[in-house]
Parts: sequence; structure tokens; C-alpha cells
Amino acid sequence: MLFTVIFYTSLFVFLLGLIYKVSTWFSLEIGVASKNFTISERISAAARGILGVIFSPKILILVKVFILDVVLQRRILKEDFLRWIMHMLIFTGFMMLLLMHAFDSFITTPLFDEYYSTLNPFLFLRNFFGIMVLAGLMIAVYRRFILKVPRLRTSPMDYYAIIILTVIMISGILLEGIKITSYTEFRNMVKNYSALDEEEEILALEKLWVKDFGLVSPNVKDPIDPTIIPLSKELHNMHCADCHSSTEWAIIGYPAARLLKPIALRLDRLGCVNAFWYIHFLACFIGLAYLPFSKMFHVIASPVSLLANAVMDKDKSFPANIATRQAMELDACTHCGTCSLTCSVAVAFDKTGNLNILPSEKLVFLKTYASGKDLKKNELKAIQEGIYLCTNCDRCTVVCPVGINLRELWFNVREDLIQKGNPIPLVLSPFSFYRGLNQQKLESDNYSNPISIIKDAIADKCELMKNPDEVISLTPINKKFKEKVDLSYQATTYSCCFSCQNCSTVCPVVGNYENPQEALGLLPHQIMRSVGLGLKDLAFGSKMLWDCVTCYQCQEHCPQGVKVTDILYELKNLAIKESFNNE
Repeated sequence: MLFTVIFYTSLFVFLLGLIYKVSTWFSLEIGVASKNFTISERISAAARGILGVIFSPKILILVKVFILDVVLQRRILKEDFLRWIMHMLIFTGFMMLLLMHAFDSFITTPLFDEYYSTLNPFLFLRNFFGIMVLAGLMIAVYRRFILKVPRLRTSPMDYYAIIILTVIMISGILLEGIKITSYTEFRNMVKNYSALDEEEEILALEKLWVKDFGLVSPNVKDPIDPTIIPLSKELHNMHCADCHSSTEWAIIGYPAARLLKPIALRLDRLGCVNAFWYIHFLACFIGLAYLPFSKMFHVIASPVSLLANAVMDKDKSFPANIATRQAMELDACTHCGTCSLTCSVAVAFDKTGNLNILPSEKLVFLKTYASGKDLKKNELKAIQEGIYLCTNCDRCTVVCPVGINLRELWFNVREDLIQKGNPIPLVLSPFSFYRGLNQQKLESDNYSNPISIIKDAIADKCELMKNPDEVISLTPINKKFKEKVDLSYQATTYSCCFSCQNCSTVCPVVGNYENPQEALGLLPHQIMRSVGLGLKDLAFGSKMLWDCVTCYQCQEHCPQGVKVTDILYELKNLAIKESFNNE
């Protein structure tokens, strides 16, 4: 009765947690675009998308991805063979134990008419799958704590996953070993499953089990009289052979029984069979009930991520489904650290110590951010830095073993951050080009507002920027602004500029306006001239400086080799530095 109550309670909590987690995929808002859709619209779009894939040729893509990437885990194999072995051992072993053993009454028993857990091949397979999981766990411990894979961070959830699986497996092995040696279990078996009443016959059977099945009996001592063996085998074949294979087929349980043999009778008297049964049972169902709320939920979310990304296209898929997929991807992350290992700016973590620079750690933090929880100022600053420093190189997306589109995720979260009024100066430089390329995805106000906010913040401290619409002559008359512009050696190439206007001609920002002079103030070639004249504040006041998308077109087309983009980049940093120094 207690078993039934705990089982169904754990199953109910698991299903409740599963429903809750899946529902968050339709409610969490990742980025600005996700705010345009209601929960019902996202659910409806997901249903239409799923049906559209099922009843189209794309279903073949799903089958292919399921076999290669979900079952065979091809993506992990491409990156790290040892990690692939670890995942295959744990994933395959644990799933087979779950289906064949934990849920045997629902799956194995209906499939096999003469199923008994103590018969082969089930006895052997249960032990074999257990060895697979243990081997995988040992590799996991080796990689994290001995090999110490670079940038692989171990979180509390990683410890939980390792510990709960270890407890489940070790308690199961000890339980089987103790049951093999248990005299009490043997007597209960004889009582419940045989027709033996005579003590002499029971003793004869007991001697065979001591000799061949690992039983430890207080009544039987070595050596056993060989003359009784024929009778013992006859009794065994009549009453036990139909549901008991040799315990030696328990290739991990039987060795455990041999190790426990010296203390087997004491363990039996202490009722350790029941004790370890409850430990194993509770560990299994606590793990099941907590699975939707732990890192282990990725065993469900990761396959969904792989399948969804295989058939979705950012340009063709409905935006509501993109928003739902990105919320789901937060749960799909396995925290394996592969993305952090290949990240082009991960070296910045070694300098600053900000974990949010590492892609795998950003994802952990983004779960908190996306849930809408209030963040402390230092926490928000840390995630901003981690998001803004991304160079959009896409290496993380390419290597992600569960197919998360990380570059798109960073872009959407970054936009969400800067639209909330937190466009720290970094927003204007490292990723301006990628943001410019994706301008069509954003409303015009959403694209320009962050730039205006940070520009206004700096304008408060720069004299000419207070009147950005004022047109100022580019002549040496403005000597009051004449002072040295402290740029790097590379950026001093501005002195080679002879105002051919080639940079302004190829600039996509300039080409975006019918009257660029009016909209931008100074054009790229004019900024080069103002720098040459030492009119630093004049250069700072140009809208062009802050609207530059760092596409490097100007620099690539300059016949004089002027590092136009690099100069604009340094001018922005110089303006920011001076504005903060004036605070």
C-alpha cells in the first residue's frame, strides 16, 4: 500500500512538474519580439507548426535527427569521444533500466508472458545496464574532478545529478547482493512460490542454493554432502527453475553478494533487505518527482530542442514559435561547457572572473532573468557584460550538442536588456555590426532608442553634444576645440586622409538617408578631417559616430589605408572615458 501511494505521488508530482515546465515555454519572454504574442497565440502557433511538420516531408528530417542526434548523439561524438561514451553509457543504460526494470509492470510484463525479473535475459540485462550507468558516472567524475576539462563549471545541479544517480545505482546493486545472500528471502520464496512442506526437502533445496546460488544459511555448513545434490537439483527444477536463473548471471549483483558473504547473516538479521529496498525505491522516485525541476530535465528538453531546430528556420518560421523555442532552449542546456570551450571571448573571463562571459554560465543565469525575478544591480551588470561582450562569431551555436541557437538567443536577450534602459556603453561597439544586420527584425524605435539613450548620457558631459543638431563649420577657426586626440598608433592613420569621400560613399548608414548630412551631422570623411584638425568634441558630437555599425566597408575601401572604423571605435571609447572622468 505504501509503495503504491509513494509511486503514484511521485508520478503525479513528475507529471505536474512536466506540465509546469512545458507551460513556461509558452509564457517566458526572451527578447523584445516575444512580448508581441499572448500565451494562447504561442500555443496555437506551436500546434499549427507541429501539425505542419507531421503532415509534410519534414517528418523525414525529424526521423533522421531523432536517430542520429537524439539516439546516437552524433553531435557529441563530433566534439569529444570520451564525453560521447559517457553520455551513451548513462543515457542508454538508465533509459533501459527505467523502461525494463522500474516500469516493468507497465512495459516488460505485458510484452513477455513469462517475465520474471530473476530470469534471463532480464536478470543479466538489468545488471549489464547498471554497469553501463556506473561506468558513465565514473567517466563523468573523472572528467569534472580529475581531468578538469577547461572552462567546465560544476554547479550544484551537476552535483545533484551525479549523486542521485550514484545513490540509485549503488543501492540497487547492494540490494540485489543482499537479497542473493539473504536466508529470510529464501524462506519467503519457498513459502510463497513452492509447494514444499517437508523440512528435509526444504533443507535439501537450501543446500543447493548455498552451493550454487550464493545463499548464506545458518543451517548449512561447508562441505555439502554430494549425495544430496541430485535430490536438490530435482527439487529446484520442480519449484524454482521456472522463475530463477543462476544468480551468477547477475554480473554485478553476484560479486557484491560474494563480498557481503562474511556479514550476510548479520545484515539479514538487521533487515537490510527492506532498508536498502526503501533507499533504492525512495531515491528512484525522489529523482523522478524532482526531475522536471532539476538539470536532469534536459533528458526531455534536449531532444525537443534538437528536433525543433532541425525543422525551424529563423526567416520562415512563425515568430511566436521562435519565442517558444528560445524559452524551451533554456531547459535544453545540459551545462556541458562545450560552448564555453570554443567561445572567442572566453579569455575575458580569465581576466575579469565574470562567469556570465562563458556561454554555458550565461544560460544558467538567463533562466533567472527570463523568469522575471528581480536582480541585484551587480547581477544585472554582470549579465550585461557577458551578453554585450559576445562577438556573434556563432562558434557556440555550431558546437552545441543539443542544437541551441545561441547566437540568436544572445541577440534577443541583449535587445531586451538595452530596451529596458540599460544600454551601457558597450552596446555601441562590439556588436554594432551584427545588430545593424538584424535591423529589419526590430521596430525603428527599438533600434534607435538605445543609441539615443547612451548618446544623451554622454552628451551631458560633452559640450558640443548638448546641441547635436547644430551645424559647425569644419575650419581651423574653431581653435577653442583644438587639442590632441589621444588615439592609438593604428588609429593615427587619420592623418593620411585627403577627404576623397570614398568612405562616406560606401557607408550603409550614410546610404540609409536621403539627406545624410542633416541626419548624421558629420559623415565619415568629415570626422576624419575633424580629428586631423584636433576638433575632438566636434567628432564626439557627430551622430555618425554613434550610428556606425562597424561593418568595415569604409576601412576596406579607403585608398590611403586609413583605419576608419577603428578610429570611430576609439573615438567612441574616448568620449565615454572622458564623460565618466568628468563625473
